[in-house]
Amino acid sequence: MDAGNGKLVLQSKNVCVVGGGMAGLAAARELRREGHAVTVMEQSGDVGGQWLYDPRTDGADPLGAVVPVRVPSSIYACLRLISPREAMGFSDFQFLPREGDDHDPRRFPGHREVHSYLREFCDAFGLMDAVRFNTRVLRVAAAAAPVTSTAGQWAVRSVRHPGGGTDDDAAHEVVEEVFDAVVVATGHYSQPMLPSGIEGMEEWSRRQLHGHSYRTPEPFRGETVVVVGCGDSGKDIALDLCRVAREVHLAANAFSMEEATTPAMSRVLANHGEVLRLHPRICRLHAEGRVEFADGSSVVADSLIYCTGYRYSFPFLDTGGAVTVEDEVVGPLFEHVFPPSLAPSLSFVGVPRKILVPWFFETQAKWVAQVLSGRRALPPEEEMLRAVEEHYRAREAAGVPRKLTHNIGGVEPLKMYEFGEKYCDFAPLEEWKKELIVSSILSMKDDAETFRDHTDDSEKVQKGLRAWRGLAARPQDG
Repeated sequence: MDAGNGKLVLQSKNVCVVGGGMAGLAAARELRREGHAVTVMEQSGDVGGQWLYDPRTDGADPLGAVVPVRVPSSIYACLRLISPREAMGFSDFQFLPREGDDHDPRRFPGHREVHSYLREFCDAFGLMDAVRFNTRVLRVAAAAAPVTSTAGQWAVRSVRHPGGGTDDDAAHEVVEEVFDAVVVATGHYSQPMLPSGIEGMEEWSRRQLHGHSYRTPEPFRGETVVVVGCGDSGKDIALDLCRVAREVHLAANAFSMEEATTPAMSRVLANHGEVLRLHPRICRLHAEGRVEFADGSSVVADSLIYCTGYRYSFPFLDTGGAVTVEDEVVGPLFEHVFPPSLAPSLSFVGVPRKILVPWFFETQAKWVAQVLSGRRALPPEEEMLRAVEEHYRAREAAGVPRKLTHNIGGVEPLKMYEFGEKYCDFAPLEEWKKELIVSSILSMKDDAETFRDHTDDSEKVQKGLRAWRGLAARPQDG
């Protein structure tokens, strides 16, 4: 907005952020910096989102079939980062190592260190007073029909659970408030995705659960366990189980052993071959407990753990069909952030996958905050829709499966680094950090089990690290 003398007059909006994890905290900080009033609604009793470890699981729904899940966290006890801490962190609040009994100074620390860092971030920037804990959002919808893009306000209905639970009969009364804008920052690692194409899942009589409900290996002591999925969590959980299980069978999403056996997997099998076995994908489950694989082999198992990923789920969001989730695509979203017909009053932070967090969330959040204030303008709705369609067509022409629409780092990593420079003049990530990320990925592909515990940094990375560690000697911005 122009004040008439050429000076830009920024607007202050009343904004609701749904979710108090990494993405939500990034959004809250950037919105406040831009002069907006912020209310963060977080269903847990602390900040951190997925990084807030919860030993509880929903025993009545171990497969996570109910929407939404009752226990949002999917963190298991042994989880460690797969990205180096030196390349993570907010741009002005680095994820520096801290010494002491309550800290984990390793390059790839465990989940508690990440949660501690997020708490420190909140304290440093005074965000805690913006967060309503134990508050679950029930519905986000237009405050008045029909929904319009720039002028529309949003009615947010929420309920507080003082004990941190999700039982409605133990909750306080439902509250509905009106906000100028809503930022959805609920992440995408809570609602389990179960595999398709496995016959007999309904008939199989023994224990089945999704990795979302796995915490420690102890309940599986002495058992024969089949872990479905060879992604990061599948390998982590399989190796964790090797400490106590009688046998662990890892089923890959492949039709042959040749497809399933990677160099990293060969190393893991060599180290744990007395307990761990690799198989191609499961084709059928038999009621008596037998698991049949695509190559005709089978094993009788006590438990099945599906490490088959998570799906986007926004059960509280009512946009009248303007935003949908189909085939793991949230859309239409301009640059994975703004629904063209509802922008800028509705936005999403944290939809992309395979990106550097929380750094990338910070770039998205800064863009959202500046668009809401009027510092930056979005293209016309038609132009944003055209850009979304062009993105879909380009991915399809390149042979990228539709389910990978929001996979940025794994398909177009340069776009991840260019995003902030393009939309909010965000300082580019240092080259030594990019090199460290690439070397870590290559190391993980070579040795998935021990890559976190050895380093082979180039001279450029070592020079960058010396300057980065120097930040520990002086306070960070607050």
